[in-house]
Amino acid sequence: MAIIDTSTNAPIAPLVLRSPAPREGRAPSTQPSFDADVAIVGLGYVGLPTALAYHAAGSRVIGIDVSPQRLEAIRTGDVDLITRDHDRLGVALGDEGFEVSGDPAALSRAAAVIVCVPTPVDAHLVPDLTMVRGACAAVVEHAVPGQLLMLTSTTYVGCTEDVLLDPVVRRGMVPGQDIFIAFSAERIDPGQESVSQESVPRVVGGATPECVERAAAVLSRYATDVHRVPSLGTAEMTKLLENTFRAVNIALVNEFADICRTLDIAVTDVIDAAATKPYGYMAFSPGAGVGGHCIPCDPHYLLWQLRKDRVEAPMINEAMQQISRRPGHVVERVRELLSDRGRSLAGSRILVVGVAYKPDVADLRESPALEIMQRLLTLGASVGYVDPHVRSLRLEGGVELQPVKSPGSFHPTLVLLHTKHHDDSLDWLAPDQLVLDATYRSTGLTNRVAL
Repeated sequence: MAIIDTSTNAPIAPLVLRSPAPREGRAPSTQPSFDADVAIVGLGYVGLPTALAYHAAGSRVIGIDVSPQRLEAIRTGDVDLITRDHDRLGVALGDEGFEVSGDPAALSRAAAVIVCVPTPVDAHLVPDLTMVRGACAAVVEHAVPGQLLMLTSTTYVGCTEDVLLDPVVRRGMVPGQDIFIAFSAERIDPGQESVSQESVPRVVGGATPECVERAAAVLSRYATDVHRVPSLGTAEMTKLLENTFRAVNIALVNEFADICRTLDIAVTDVIDAAATKPYGYMAFSPGAGVGGHCIPCDPHYLLWQLRKDRVEAPMINEAMQQISRRPGHVVERVRELLSDRGRSLAGSRILVVGVAYKPDVADLRESPALEIMQRLLTLGASVGYVDPHVRSLRLEGGVELQPVKSPGSFHPTLVLLHTKHHDDSLDWLAPDQLVLDATYRSTGLTNRVAL
């Protein structure tokens, strides 16, 4: 099937990365025949939109995921995507140039292989590299000469060298000659409709200058702007700076929110006023904590790496500690508000509104709501939740909760506004309902208290 550029109706030539001429004294390697332009390893919140962006730009795409459940959800369209990507998935599923598989052997058929797997931290805030190591081991095992291998998962400085570069060298391949190694951290904001993935610049570094150029060519298949940096480590550190910057500023604005409450000032008024300055200030919003795949995890990869070299980063460390303490702070505020009204937390009924980590997604990864609900249950409260995007959730110890079908019938002692989706209505709230607002923005409620 021909691949057509829908903006011009002209055919697009498939991307083929050809092996360079062999060095003197080296036997020419056999050029493999690639029947796919790009293979994406990991079809989650980053990998699937990335695969769809490449396909929409005219690339032949293979998507690889180890989860049969995830593959079935993709094939049936039962996945959490923005509207544009849902439309793209519908088109892709009817095209022979898009396939999804659980077989890593299919990686050898693609000219470029891009790894998009999660890099979480464990309960002790230590990086969990299980998925990235496993994925990259499979990529290296099935690598063939002429391919580009690119890691996009956020991780520590030197990880691409450890999991891709060194292993292919041990297989006897020469980076920049036989195989091409690069790092370009993902830049996807789940649930964000207003900014297209194609318009977000990509930063890329490679093992050699030729690796950088090969990677830039692949990224340019869909991204309109590619920024080259001098090394793999520079590209890896760039992503760590981006998310550490956000973590430090969120910790700061949470602290300002607590200060403003003490001084009886609405922190949102202060933030909105400061944001009128056209330079030197960037607005951040306080909340119940930080969730998702980036901010709660990525700075810990840097702190973990620095501990090996006995290097301290006190500002980053304190910011991450403040972030980790925030859900506990929410629980204490719940206890305070109930105590002020002569109620004990034990036996009270707490209804959490919105449990996803951010508005308009079903993503529960690192959501502060999970820790908050677990703590409330441990302290003897009855806990329920409402969230149109989350069909069920599981807490520590195997406790599974379903959403409350009729919020009013739950008869909550206190309602915690954790995440406010844009299409949510709070009309069901009784006029005298006690509400703790962790969004800081749900003003106009009669008995509302800001976190």
